[in-house]
Amino acid sequence: MAHPKHKHSKTRTAKRRTHDKAEAPTLAVCPQCGALHIYHTVCPECGYYRGKIAIEKAEAAAV
Repeated sequence: MAHPKHKHSKTRTAKRRTHDKAEAPTLAVCPQCGALHIYHTVCPECGYYRGKIAIEKAEAAAV
């Protein structure tokens, strides 16, 4: 493995690491129940995805 011949400055290291930060996922509002969920995923509250039932929830089965 290659070893650096000179030390990189703190500024140069920080410039490289500016893109390594964590970002919060983009949230969408479910049109069925109004709960927040991550884009392109099934709503954890009601089990709908794109207007269709994807997961049969226990609460929906009891009603």
